[in-house]
Amino acid sequence: MRIAIIGAGGIGRGYAVLLAREGHAPVFWSPTGAAEADFAGGKPLTATGILPGELSVPVAASSAEAIDGAEVVIIAVTANGFRRVMEAIAPQLAAGQTVIVSAHCSFAALYLAKLLAERGLELPIVAWSTTAVTARKSGPTGVHISGVRSQVDIAAVPKRLETEGLAACRALFGDRFALRDDVLAIMLSNLNPPAHMANMLGNLTRAEKGEDWPNYGSITPAVGRIVEAMDRERLALAAAFGLTVRTVQDHYALSFGVEPGPVSDMAQAVYRKRPELLGPKSLDTRFITEDVPFGLLPLERLGAIAGVPMPLHQAGIELFSAISARGFRAENDLLPLLDLDGLSAVEVHRLAREGWAGC
Repeated sequence: MRIAIIGAGGIGRGYAVLLAREGHAPVFWSPTGAAEADFAGGKPLTATGILPGELSVPVAASSAEAIDGAEVVIIAVTANGFRRVMEAIAPQLAAGQTVIVSAHCSFAALYLAKLLAERGLELPIVAWSTTAVTARKSGPTGVHISGVRSQVDIAAVPKRLETEGLAACRALFGDRFALRDDVLAIMLSNLNPPAHMANMLGNLTRAEKGEDWPNYGSITPAVGRIVEAMDRERLALAAAFGLTVRTVQDHYALSFGVEPGPVSDMAQAVYRKRPELLGPKSLDTRFITEDVPFGLLPLERLGAIAGVPMPLHQAGIELFSAISARGFRAENDLLPLLDLDGLSAVEVHRLAREGWAGC
């Protein structure tokens, strides 16, 4: 199958390697134009890590060129690029295609569904709770793939197209996907924001000074207790919407194959397996600039809608806004476009399941 990968960072490159190994035909489109520059002249993509090899991946000059003839479109950009990408691809998408958002946050699938509804088009938009690979760019034309997850939770907007969405995911990446209740459950299954917030707080000056520090090895008992306390807020919010989601311990066990226990113990077990994974060496990191406005803020908003206190999530937004001298509450460019203010918890949940059908 022809697969359009929107974004050519580490995750997009990792997907290209996996897809090519399964006989699919990936094509990149980079909204910044970086992929065209990196792979100019037909330079190959070189993979290291658990899936070493070299392959040629075509790079489209436009979103229309990438999407034309593609059976599946995978959005693999950071959350602060979602709006730009979705507004670029929405006019090009056509009946019969499936869109995957990897990984999903901040009602992104709902925003794309809204753009398509304005065209009178409805497609399976599949939201992933996390990425199927752990990978990073290694130089202009390289990718280092350090892991492939055994299970990824997914849901589709609208829910009634979830069977088609699940089939597309499995056709591309195998039987590693589990359907959850709906896209709201996927939003409430994103464990990166609380874990990243806690670890950045505990290692703030190390990141600011550009020091080497182990990402998982630095999740001490104190940092782990922050993660666990934030997890209790998230689980209470899910329960208010009648949803059951995995705990942070479940996430670690499924993602890394470590024994359940306190978060700090599980993180140290991951560190022993993956000591090469380092924390950010700057405060200008997606651990802050993506996870605060697009991870913490939407859960704070859902808490306000459902009447569930989210004090640690609120504190994280305020603390990192002060630390970074930025107004992170104003940096989420998706929430203002969804008109959630004034909706009840029941109405928000219905929207997450049905999209804009009949609106």
